[in-house]
Amino acid sequence: MRKIRLRLLSYVVMLYMLMASGWWSYLLFSKNQMAFEAQSSMMVLQLGAEERANGKESPRYIDLLEKRAALEAKNERQEWMILGETMVFIGILFAGLYLIDRGYRKEVEATRQRRNFLLSISHELKSPIASIKLILQTFLKRNLSPEQINKFSSGALKETERLEKLVTDLLLSAKLEEAFEPHLEDLDLLELTNSLITDLRLKYPTAHFSCEQNGTQFNIEADISGITSVLLNLLENAIKYCKTAPFIQVFLEEKEEYIELKIADNGMGIPEREKKQVFEKFYRVGNEDTRSTKGTGLGLYIVNKIIQAHRGTISIEDNVPEGTRFKIQLPIKVK
Repeated sequence: MRKIRLRLLSYVVMLYMLMASGWWSYLLFSKNQMAFEAQSSMMVLQLGAEERANGKESPRYIDLLEKRAALEAKNERQEWMILGETMVFIGILFAGLYLIDRGYRKEVEATRQRRNFLLSISHELKSPIASIKLILQTFLKRNLSPEQINKFSSGALKETERLEKLVTDLLLSAKLEEAFEPHLEDLDLLELTNSLITDLRLKYPTAHFSCEQNGTQFNIEADISGITSVLLNLLENAIKYCKTAPFIQVFLEEKEEYIELKIADNGMGIPEREKKQVFEKFYRVGNEDTRSTKGTGLGLYIVNKIIQAHRGTISIEDNVPEGTRFKIQLPIKVK
């Protein structure tokens, strides 16, 4: 509420300054016109007197004509000067108004993102901790069969892995904000992609994967852990945001100076207005109060930062007939 009042006060001050600028410009223009008319009238009288006394060919008459022409030119310059100063002042006011509005919108967006992050992070932290705590309490209070022990242990392990990934993402995002220098090694991108898809098929048995390539050499210089994080984030996002049976298509193409990687899904897609925003820290599509999917809004932020650190590019396209397609271009040699 206080920020809204300050914003309204800024608008009122700007409006007052705009009206004051218009009023003073009008007064200055009027006074300049009155001064010009007075001087011009005086010269007309002098010209008439000189014409009657010595005629239009006299040196003084010609001199008076030149002075009158100079006076008219000066008056025109002063009018343009007043108009120019008024327009510059109005332009500065509107620029200030734009900056105030942009700053306000950024602050509102930052506040919304922080709120979303706090809501999501509290849920993402509490949920696995509560599950693990419940499983451990079950172990202490009940005599379980070996099958039940395996089932509960498997669930606790999954929740632990989820919690570990969350902490890793938080630490990595903090590291990326400072200075992330990739440790470059030779990496076969096709081999890494196939290895991750194999693991994900076991983890998500309902998901279907398709991996195709155009070319024979997919070796690049890259930070292996960083690129692994990129691929896992994109592949798991593709699964997470599919309402029906997930179908993930991966396509690698060998170019002259870079490798192009595309990951497409059949999910809900990303609205056009949000395609750039999804790479911002803590940003998530939709509203945190109504969103059902898990996440903190760090995944695509991390992906984008790691790709930038490798001098690569990432973009978002609409998949056909539905879903989203991420396109990544990674240079073969990072310069």
